Amino acid sequence: MQISKRIQGMGEPALLKYYPLVSKAEARGTKVYYLNIGQPDITTPPSFMEKVNAMKNDVLAYAEPEGETALRQEAVKYYSKYGFDYGVDDMLITNGGSEALLFTFLTICNPGDEIVTPEPLYSIYKEMASACSVGLRGIMTYTEEGFALPDKKAIEAVITPATKAILITNPGNPTGKVYTKEEIERLRDIALAHNLYIITDEVYREFIYDGLSYTSPGHYPELAENCIIIDSISKRYSACGARIGFILSKNHSFMEQVRKLCQMRLAVSSVDQLGAAELFKLDTGFFDDVLKEYTHRRDIVYDCLKNIDGVIFKKPTGAFYYVVKLPVLNACDFIEWMITDFEYQGATVLLSPANDFYIHPEDGVDEVRLAYVLKDSDMKQAMEVLGRGLAEYRSRFPEKSR
Repeated sequence: MQISKRIQGMGEPALLKYYPLVSKAEARGTKVYYLNIGQPDITTPPSFMEKVNAMKNDVLAYAEPEGETALRQEAVKYYSKYGFDYGVDDMLITNGGSEALLFTFLTICNPGDEIVTPEPLYSIYKEMASACSVGLRGIMTYTEEGFALPDKKAIEAVITPATKAILITNPGNPTGKVYTKEEIERLRDIALAHNLYIITDEVYREFIYDGLSYTSPGHYPELAENCIIIDSISKRYSACGARIGFILSKNHSFMEQVRKLCQMRLAVSSVDQLGAAELFKLDTGFFDDVLKEYTHRRDIVYDCLKNIDGVIFKKPTGAFYYVVKLPVLNACDFIEWMITDFEYQGATVLLSPANDFYIHPEDGVDEVRLAYVLKDSDMKQAMEVLGRGLAEYRSRFPEKSR
């Protein structure tokens, strides 16, 4: 019996291989600080569960394939606050942002088509592309430059006749990069010149620091036919378990076709949609305290990293991640050693290897992604452990260090 080449070509998240080691560390009494995954710890707004618990339905029926109208109506109000002009018919509800991406890839690409995306990239993009028999071509960006996009000529050099779209995450995962208005307009001009879609993954829209303004391809009327927004309630409302995502586009032809996939899978959970509609009723001021908390955490990490010898990083302007270039030759080896052989005051840390966020795993081998999703005291202690671990690793293994 054979397995499809599509599935065989898919990988698994690199960090999964560390969990058996983490279980052993915890079994021997070591506290592990999880800096490897973007799971927010902010309390989910209580209005979600209050609405769900108040349900009086005798039967949980299928929801509308396109998404419940009540949820889409609330979402329209939300998007209008951010300068978007999307109506109910311009959006589809999906099982999280991942399904939104999968449906988008399936709708716009034939097997063998290509999508261009900046690297480092959200690692799931690679598996999405493989599952859809789509090729990814990277636009390399660098830690030292704050992951700024290269110039127009460098981006166009990656485009081929097989290219169908440019894919960005804004703000970025894993980079924490917020694209400037000039960078978005550079992509706009390229997309229009080459007749490409721009797929913009905006699940971290609220997580923007230092008073920076936010620009989306969806703000440009001239991109109405080109722009596809991917969104989710997971991060902004700390509701990752409620699998509510969105596809938004004014390209009616695209939306008519992607709707077939929504009909094929029948429906998204009506229970989660009910709760999600309540979240969209929250005033945008809800995010003020959340942003203040994440800004504080970001700054804790920044102040600690400044005092660790040999690391290279830039302070992120969005999301809740750092990509850090370590003074080691192989970050995977260092991550594993931290779990199996090191602890400080009874604790260690788990990081994500950043080479998992590149198309070719030989890139980013000395980098890690660090998620600042722990409360104040834990974040400080985790960074202390990381600094101590790096110093000991470099002392014990100078041949593995730089």
